[in-house]
Amino acid sequence: MNSPHSPRRRRRRALLLPTALVALGAATLGAATVDAATLGATALSAVPSDLPSPEKGLNLLVVGVDGRRAVTATEKKKYRLGSRECACTDVIMLMHVSAKNDRVSVVSLPRDSLTEFRKGHVDRRTGERHEAHPSKINGAWAEGGSSFTVETVEAMTKVPVHRYLEIDFRRFMDTVNVFDQGLPVCTKKRLKDKVTGIDLKPGTTTLRGGEALQYVRSRRADGKMDFGRIQKQQLFLANLHRSLRDGLTRSPRALKAFASTVRGKGKAERGISVAELVDLAGRLKNLTPARTEFAVVPVHGFNPDIEGVGSTLEWDGEQASGVFAAMRADKALPKARPEPMSEIPRGLGEYKPVKGSSLLCK
Repeated sequence: MNSPHSPRRRRRRALLLPTALVALGAATLGAATVDAATLGATALSAVPSDLPSPEKGLNLLVVGVDGRRAVTATEKKKYRLGSRECACTDVIMLMHVSAKNDRVSVVSLPRDSLTEFRKGHVDRRTGERHEAHPSKINGAWAEGGSSFTVETVEAMTKVPVHRYLEIDFRRFMDTVNVFDQGLPVCTKKRLKDKVTGIDLKPGTTTLRGGEALQYVRSRRADGKMDFGRIQKQQLFLANLHRSLRDGLTRSPRALKAFASTVRGKGKAERGISVAELVDLAGRLKNLTPARTEFAVVPVHGFNPDIEGVGSTLEWDGEQASGVFAAMRADKALPKARPEPMSEIPRGLGEYKPVKGSSLLCK
């Protein structure tokens, strides 16, 4: 691996957003962007769009960007968001929709995953053309925006990305606030994080936008760091899916507000459009939590620190290849090995797919 270009110390922040909720949620409610009074469930799939129907299923890359420019000073203080952005994607989820639209698989890619950016890519911040250099995967957006993020994920996984969706702090909070009562999260033990300010008692709690953001950013309270935060994101997404199916879909006004907030107005490489969200809603209208599955890419362990990059994660190459091969072949995620191969302590980095139905709060 070549030496990195001009060293930069990347700040390790708790800035994750559970943005796979956007894609899975939009799949359940896309009709909201059309006049819901004239659009029934059977008409969803008839809305014109350019959403592809690949023979081996549809792949979406969903990312959370550390963007807080539209967040007020009061909100930053109340929810302990800080004032400076890291210009990176601290949530990266690869989502596969089966060709028959009867299964959705979501694989989280930890932000500290080690990769190597190709020679000749242009840094959009400086205009400099770089040599190949090592980096964390979440640095792709900072250097090359959405297009380079898509390119990097495709290079690492060999999974073709058909559509892309990103969300920042403001859009996440506003999306959650579309639900009048907020959204449920649950924890077996007290969850108290002095960094994010979250303090939850054991059991199920309903959270509004700012509190939900604190929850999905929390990584210090349970000792699981980034892996624990990914688990929270997946739990939040599964419960959002249920809330959409059970409640919000009955309110055309709420659906319209939700979809408008989810999609936003930003442009991105292969960005999914409003019409495509509507199309996706029609395709997945019968999807149940039991037909969704979540996992973290198989991780072997931590790499030695790299100058200018810092601490990074090494994927379990053989097992990760099997996971992404299954996605490319439109198959369910492979089962976990009998014995975890990760050097990271059990309960953190091992690959273990779970059904969405197992993540639902009671």
